[in-house]
Amino acid sequence: MLIVKKFGGSSLATPARIIAVARRCVEDYRKGDDVVVVLSAIGKTTDELISLARQVADRPPKREVDMLISTGEQVAAAIMAIAMSALDIRAVSLNAFQVGMKTTGSYGNARFRRIDTDRIRHELEDRKIVIVTGFQGINKYDDVTTLGRGGSDTTAVALASALQADACEIYTDVDGIYTADPRICPNARKLPEISYDEMLDLASLGAAVLHNRAVEMAKKYNVTVVVRSSMNRNEGTVVREVTGLERMLISGVALDKNVDRIAVIGLRDEPGTAFRLFSLFAKAGINIDLILQSSGHDGMKDIAFTLADGDADEALELLEKNKARLRFRTAEVQKDVAKLSVVGVGMMSNPGVAAKMFEALYNEGINIQMISTSEIRITVLVDEREGEHAVRAVHDAFELSE
Repeated sequence: MLIVKKFGGSSLATPARIIAVARRCVEDYRKGDDVVVVLSAIGKTTDELISLARQVADRPPKREVDMLISTGEQVAAAIMAIAMSALDIRAVSLNAFQVGMKTTGSYGNARFRRIDTDRIRHELEDRKIVIVTGFQGINKYDDVTTLGRGGSDTTAVALASALQADACEIYTDVDGIYTADPRICPNARKLPEISYDEMLDLASLGAAVLHNRAVEMAKKYNVTVVVRSSMNRNEGTVVREVTGLERMLISGVALDKNVDRIAVIGLRDEPGTAFRLFSLFAKAGINIDLILQSSGHDGMKDIAFTLADGDADEALELLEKNKARLRFRTAEVQKDVAKLSVVGVGMMSNPGVAAKMFEALYNEGINIQMISTSEIRITVLVDEREGEHAVRAVHDAFELSE
C-alpha cells in the first residue's frame, strides 16, 4: 500500500511535534507500506520570512520572495529525515528540483504542469520513506516557484495522483472538516464526509483546512482525501465525489477576512466596459470574486468587486495606469470587509435558504453590502468587525451545531 501523508506547519511547530510526526509515519512504514511525506514549513517560518523581505523592501520581487520562502519547506524536510534516522529508519528528503515538480511560471501562484515520479519510485523501491517539500515547484527556467498559501495540500494531492497512491491523508491541527471554524463557533460539528464540490466552495471561501486547488485537483483525478488531526487518533473527514450521508441542507459556514472591496466609479454605461475592466486584471493574474454593477445613470455606472487583500494595491495601480483607456472618474478601496458564505448541495432542492440567511443577519442588525450565489453557495459581504458574529448567527439559524 502506498500512502501520501501531508503535515502542516502547526504539526511541526516544536521538536517534540516533529518527533511525534516522524513516529506516526514510521508506524505505517513498519507495517510494510510505502510512505511519501509532504511537509509545510515549520511553525510560522513562512510568515517570518515574508516579514523579513518586507523589512528591506516595500514590494520585494516575486521571484526572489519565492526563492526565499521555499527554504522553509526544505528545512522541514531535512529535519524530518534526521528525526527518522534517529528512529533507525531510512529516509530521504527531496526538494522540488530533485523530484522534478514542474509548474507554470507564475511566481507566488504557480500551478503544476507535471511531476516526474522516477526519483520517488526509485527511493521507495529502496525501502526509504520519501519526504518531499510542499508548496513549491520548478518552472521552465528552473527557477523556484510557490503555489500560494496552503499549497502543500496541492503538492500532496498531486503526488497521490501521479503515484496512484492508495491513500492521501492531510494532517492538521483540527480533527477534520467542521460546519464552521471551531475557534469562532465552539459548538460547530465535525462532518464525517463531504463532497468535492462542497469542500471546494468552502475552501475557496475562507475555510482554511484545505487548499482550494488541492480539492480541485482531487476532484479532477478522483483522489479520495482524508483530513485528520496530527495531535490525536480521532477519525477525520473523508472528501470524495459521492458521500453516503443524507444530503444536509447546509454543510458549512465560511468566513474570509482576507478580502478587500474596490469600487470603480463613473464608468461609461456602454458595451465593452466590463470586458476592458476585468480583462486588465485577468492579464495581471488577479482573481476577482463578487461583482456588483449599479444601474446606469446619466450614461454612467459604477462597478464594485472583491479581491484578495494582497492584490488590492496592484489592482489600484493598474486602474490608475489605465484610467484614460477605461474612462472612469475614481477608484476607491475598502479594506474592513469580510465574505460570509453558506455552502451545501441540499440548497439546490430546498427554496428559502437565502431568506433564512438574510433573516439571521437582519435579526442581529448586520448589514449586507454585496451578494453572490451559485447552486450550492450563497456569499455576502459584511463589515469585518461583524464577521465572526455573523458566522455564529447564521450557523445557529441553520441548526448546524452538535
